[in-house]
Formats: sequence, C-alpha cells, structure tokens
Amino acid sequence: MKLSTREILLFPVVLVLFLSISTASGIISTNKFLRDSETLVSNDKRFIFGFFSLENSTNRYVGVMFNVQPPTVVWVANRERPLQDSRGRVTISDDGNLVILNSQNRSIWSSNISPAVRNSTAQLLDTGNLILNDSSNGRVLWESFRDPSDCFLQTMKIGVDVSTNTTNLLKSWISPSDPSVGSFSAGIQPETVPQISIWKNGKPHWRSGPWNKQVFIGVPDMTSFYLNGFDLVNDNKGTVYLTYLYANQVELMYFTLNSTGFLQQKYMDPSKNDWEVTWEFPATECDFYGKCGPFGSCDPTSSPICSCLEGFKPTNEEEWRKGNWTRGCNRKSMLESERNSSNLEQGKQDWFLKLQSMKVPDSAIWVPFVDEDCVNGCLRNTSCIAYSYYTGIGCMHWEGNLLDVQKFSMGGVDLFLRLSYSERDQKREYKVIIAIIVPVGSIILAIFGYISCKYVAKRRGWKRMSKIFLSESSPNYYKEDKITEDINQAKLEELLVYNFDILANATENFHLSSKLGQGGFGPVYKGKLPDGQEIAVKRLSQSSGQGLQEFMNEVVVISKLQHRNLVRLFGCCIERGEKMLVYEYMPKRSLDAYLFGSQQQAEEFLDWSKRVIIIEGIGRGLLYLHRDSRLRIIHRDLKASNILLDEYLNPKISDFGMAKIFAGNQDQANTSRVVGTYGYMAPEYAMEGRFSEKSDVYSFGVLLLEIISGRRNTSFHQDDGALSLLAWAWKCWIGNKIVELVDPKITELHLGKEIVRCVQVGLLCVQEYAEDRPNVSTILSMLTSEIDNLPSPKQPAFTTRPSFSKKGTSKSQGSVNNVTVTIMEGR
Repeated sequence: MKLSTREILLFPVVLVLFLSISTASGIISTNKFLRDSETLVSNDKRFIFGFFSLENSTNRYVGVMFNVQPPTVVWVANRERPLQDSRGRVTISDDGNLVILNSQNRSIWSSNISPAVRNSTAQLLDTGNLILNDSSNGRVLWESFRDPSDCFLQTMKIGVDVSTNTTNLLKSWISPSDPSVGSFSAGIQPETVPQISIWKNGKPHWRSGPWNKQVFIGVPDMTSFYLNGFDLVNDNKGTVYLTYLYANQVELMYFTLNSTGFLQQKYMDPSKNDWEVTWEFPATECDFYGKCGPFGSCDPTSSPICSCLEGFKPTNEEEWRKGNWTRGCNRKSMLESERNSSNLEQGKQDWFLKLQSMKVPDSAIWVPFVDEDCVNGCLRNTSCIAYSYYTGIGCMHWEGNLLDVQKFSMGGVDLFLRLSYSERDQKREYKVIIAIIVPVGSIILAIFGYISCKYVAKRRGWKRMSKIFLSESSPNYYKEDKITEDINQAKLEELLVYNFDILANATENFHLSSKLGQGGFGPVYKGKLPDGQEIAVKRLSQSSGQGLQEFMNEVVVISKLQHRNLVRLFGCCIERGEKMLVYEYMPKRSLDAYLFGSQQQAEEFLDWSKRVIIIEGIGRGLLYLHRDSRLRIIHRDLKASNILLDEYLNPKISDFGMAKIFAGNQDQANTSRVVGTYGYMAPEYAMEGRFSEKSDVYSFGVLLLEIISGRRNTSFHQDDGALSLLAWAWKCWIGNKIVELVDPKITELHLGKEIVRCVQVGLLCVQEYAEDRPNVSTILSMLTSEIDNLPSPKQPAFTTRPSFSKKGTSKSQGSVNNVTVTIMEGR
C-alpha cells in the first residue's frame, strides 16, 4: 500500500494507539477528561480525537484524525507547543475552556473563550468538528472549524466573518514531520469578486480566479453540482466564506494545503485503502502567481512559456531572453486617453482587442453594468485598461498592471485589452499584407500537382455526396445551393465526414447486436473505430417521419454548442443516400432505462444523491441552451430518453433535431408544425403551436417529477383514477402525501425536506400558464436553496382543465394540422 510521507511518519503511532487504546466516553467535561492513551470517537466512527506522535520524536500532539489505518491528521490543537511526554490530558477548566494540560498540570493550549462559562462539554461531531458547548443552553462556545490547521473538511467555512470578527485560513505544516505553522496559507480574498488564494509568507503564490456562483473560472477542469461541490457565500457586507458538501457521504475526501504550497484534494480509494490525490494546484509552471510579470501572458504549451500581451514589449529585452520574466512588459504605444492631443476629438479612440480562453488578471473590479454597457463603461473610464463579462459574475474592469494572466487550452474567458488607436492601424496594415501574401502563396502551392489533384478529387467527392444526399431528401426542403450554404453554416469542414464503409465496419455492418436503441430519427448503433474510440451512430430510417431538415438542424445546432451537459457530435456521413450522425458513446445509455427499466438497474445506480446530480446537470445544460451559449436554443423534445448518461452517470442532453434557434430579442414563436413527445409538451405548444423557453421548462418539470417518482408520465396508472403523473403529483401535493409520490427505491427518507422542495419545483415548472413558470436560472437557484421561500404551485396542465391561456380563448393562433410526435417509449 502506498502511503504519504505524513502517514509513514504516523505509522509508529498506530502501533501504540491501536494496541493499547481505550475509548473515552462521548464527551469531555470537568468530570470526564481524556488521557493520552484514550480517544474521543465521533458517532459515525469516521473521526477520532486524541494524542499522536511523529517519527523520530517523543513530542506528543493532540488533534482530530480520520479513523483509518494509519490515522490521517486533519487538525492539530497544540501545533506550536507539543507535550514532552505521554502524561498529558485534555479536560475542561474551571472557566469552561477546553484545555490541554501537561504532566505538571499546566495548560499548554486553551480554547480561550471569554467570558467564563460554568458548565461546558466538548464533543467530536461526525463532520470532524470538535465543539465546546454551553451545557445549560446547548450554545456552541468554540469549535475547531473556526481555527483550521492545514485541512479543509466538508461544511467547514474558510473566509472572513464580520459577525465573529474572524478570518479562517488554512495554514500549512513546516514539514510532514512538524505540524508547526509553515510558510503557506490559503483562504478567500474578500474582494468584490472573491477567489481562493494561496500565499507564501504573505505574498501571492497561486489564485483560483473569480467565483461565478458555480466554480472558480481560473480552474479550467473544476466542476460543481448541487449538494456535490463548493458554495461561496458573500453578503457584500464583509462576510465571505467558502464551504463544500458532497452528496456521497460514504466516501472519505478532504482538501489539504501541504508544506510545499500545493492545495490538494485527496480521496480514500477503498480498493487500495490509500489516499489518492485527485486534484492539485498549482498544476503547471503558469499557475504560479505572476509568472510572466505585469502585462505578460503565460501559456504552458508554448516554448518559452511567457510572452507579452499584444501591444506590449518586454521591459528588459536581455532579461526576457534569459528567461527572467518577473519585470514583465510595457506598452508599446500610449493610449489615446493618455495623450494631450486632439486625437479624441478627431474620433481616434482607444479600442479593445479580444483575447480568448484566458485566465483573467488579478484584482478584478466588479461594476454594475450589463453586457452591452461593460465596454462603454471601461472606455469612458481612462483608468480602465481591460474588461470582461462573464455569466454569473457580470462586468469586470481592471486598472493598473495586469498580473497573473494565463492562456488556457480549454475553458477560460474572453478578456478585452485596451490598446491605442495606432495599434489598430498597425493591425489593419498586417491584414493588408496577409491579404496579399495568402493569394500569392495559394498560386505557388497550386503548382504542386499532387496537392492540386487531391484538392480537385476532394471537391468532386463533396459534389457527388451532395447529389446523393439531395436525391434522398425531400425536394420541398432543400436545393443544391441551399445544402451547400447550410454545410458552410454548420462548418462541416471542422467536423469529420465519415466514410460509409468505416461506419459499417465499426458497427459490424449495423448488426442487430450493435443496436443500442430506436428513436424517432431511426436506430442508434454502438461502434468502435480502428483507433479504438467508441462511438454511437444515429442512422436515419427510411420509414422515419424525420428527414433532411432534422438532420441539418441537428448538425447546424449541435456543432456550435459545447457544454459538459450536452452530448458531443463528432461528425456525420452522407454517402450512398445515408444520413448518419456520429456521437460520443455514452456507456450508461439513456436515463429512461434506469428510471423505467429493470428494478436491478435502478437500485444499483439511482439512489437519491445520484438523481440530484442528474437533475442539476440537466438544468445546467438547459440554462446553457437558453442563456449562455452563442445561440439561443429551444430544445422542444426534452424527455428521459433524450438524456444520456456517461460512465459517472453525469447527464447529457441529446437529440437536437427538433431544436429551434431564437434571435437575441425573441421570447416566443409560433409554428404550424408541432413536434415533440406527448406527455412532455407544454399545453400552449401542443394546442396552439406557441413555444418559448417556458416550453422547455414544462418538459423539465415533467422530467423532474419522473425522476422523483420513477414513473413515466405517458404511461401512468393509478388506482384512484389520476389522469397522469402530473395529476397524481398534484393530488399528493395538496393532500400532503408526498411520500406516496416518491419512488419506493429511494430509501433516504431523512432527506424529506429536500425531496419536497424538488417536488414543489417540479410542480412550479408544469403550471398551466407559461407566464407562471420560472425560468431555468431561477429553477437552479430554487433547487440549490439560494431561494429559500418558494411560491405555491398552481394546478398543473393536463389534469382537469382544458384551457391554455389567461388571455382570451384557447383557440389556435395558427393552423395546427401538421403534428409530428416522436415515440413515447424510451429508446
């Protein structure tokens, strides 16, 4: 078994601790103290509190440890004043303080509460928090979580609390064999846009980038889910703290700031009985604070890793060439706003250069501007030298030096850098030069016959495939110039166009054994490419009611979308009259298989914590479609069979064949061609052809209630005559019988309030009138309890009443004689 350095040093302690241990009672009081040979154990046996030593030392420390073998220390009381022998004890003093006494009965550590309390007791909670209570009223007088060591445990708060006038920081050990306070500390920078920082001797060492209410945007691979990640509370009055909670309480996990300044997430791997480091920062050279100095940008994939931002040059060329980048860069040209000239009057304004996939600089200033005003506000402020707008944060401005800028290969944000008018002129000159060089270069390359022949052959192949593609499609939808236009719009040259034979071989010639399921589009097959990559191939059936329009719609839409909760499109095939889409393979298939499939599957995978993660993920994906993507997408066919699950049961929304793109200022639209699945369609859409974001919200509400109940809305049966799952949910709600709605396989009944909240949110989503339903961002806030008091839901649609509009009658606003309904059963 692989052990960490600290655990190796603790191993001699284990032999003593577990050979001669006796367990103290559940509390420490004036009459019940803790001897060196005893431990205090939490109720769930996860943590112990007691004495320990480190290798090659007789010093004794007192602390909280994970109750594993060997024990893992997560908090030390007397880290600066060790005991010199094994005759120490922990007790409650006459003034009510928790104290550590040495062999001479002198206090070497105290909880230091004031004023004195007559009766107090100490207890170790299941969270690892050691608390001191006032026995007369149960009030917490002191807790170890208010004075952390080097470890960050679940429900612990790291930050600044003005109500208690305290600042909680993680403080590293000097070394794995010495728990005294070391050089590094970590905590929250309580600025207008909070972030995590690590300091070395008080100077910045690493930072996470700003918090966007879900993750820290300077950590590209960071994820956070409802009840499964970080939460940052900022009351904008000086109290800012970070905490976290994981839904799976069986697993052991914590964060630690080690003696070398690395913040690590550690997870206990039960199969190895060992701690695994699953997350660590700084992760690259570029993560170290200010690696490239002011106005320098760091890219770990480049050589050298440092470069000056565009419009800047090294402050000292010779030092820069030698790899000493600390002095950073200076601006090449003064900003127009800094010149004493008439340039501004002549319209020669500064401008902003867009830098993509960046870690934003330190010291962001939050300003209350909407997206379109963010740039103008920065332009008007002569001190503003950069800006960025990020969903969940808003508008950020920067003044002074730009420090700790990094270029990411994935993730990051768009940073807009202020440059002078003359820099724009230079860029235009570069563009002119490039515009001349490129055609000349193309002519030279054309001389090479092989390349020319390859190019011609490729063009002929595209033309041939386009003709085949066109011949199999409806002439009412597309003509050859139209398909060429749509291919360009979808940027198919950036997607793979697969050869039919490759996909046939990958799926064993579309053999029945490779078939994953059947949808409205056609069958879906599992395949394996020659390089070993697994794929899912969706093949348009000749009998399908869908065709070229849906195929091109899905290519155009999904090729422009990237989100962890949306399925990824690899490419397509349009050979031999085929229309096939190639996706990433989702090993757990679709959600409906676990909700409505075999009992064994459901019990194995979908406990309540996993359902919560799935609900949260679907909501995040839907929020991206409605608000955060480059396009504004209405899915129109959100249902359990269109939610695919990866190997970790993370959900991904799929099937965008019915999706519609909205203009930026468009709220709703009408259609005479209603598409979707009965049971998931909003009433105003099914009956009037009117759809909007609230149509998807309705579908999400149905899906939420299905996840909670484990029953399908479209094939619902109940002895008391309920018309549908929605009607049954409403009866359970108004009758205060929510437990009858909940899937019997959900055994975590102690989570009653949480489940009731989810049911209430689901009913709010399926209210009859679109204007009553919340939007997706509000739904997510409701689910995460950011909104405490939820409104009472009104009666859902499709229960008893036939009307669909508050205003006027329920007559259709358009001809609804062309209805397309995808299959009701999951594929």
